[in-house]
Amino acid sequence: MKQAPPLTEEAAEELAIQALTFLAADPVRLGSFLAATGIGPSQIRAASGEPGFLAGVLDFLASDDRLIVDFGAATGADPADVARAYATLSGARWEREVP
Repeated sequence: MKQAPPLTEEAAEELAIQALTFLAADPVRLGSFLAATGIGPSQIRAASGEPGFLAGVLDFLASDDRLIVDFGAATGADPADVARAYATLSGARWEREVP
C-alpha cells in the first residue's frame, strides 16, 4: 500500500490552527490543554509564535482518542492527517502502520 505524502508546512499549520480553534471553542477542552501545557489563557497568542507550539497542539489532540475523534467529527479531518501534520511540524518521521 502506498504511503500518503507528507503534508506541506502550510497545510500542517492550517490543520494545527483548526485544532487550536477546536480546543478553544470548549472551556473544558481548553482548560485541559492549558493545564497540560502550563500556559495561561492570556499567553496563547505569544506562545503560538514559539517554535513547536503548533506541533504541541497536535500532539495534545492526538494524545486523547475521544478528543481526536471529536475533532474529526467537527472538522472532517482524518486522524492520520493529524499525525502527518504533527510529523511535518515537529520534524518527526511519520510512518503508517500497515497490517
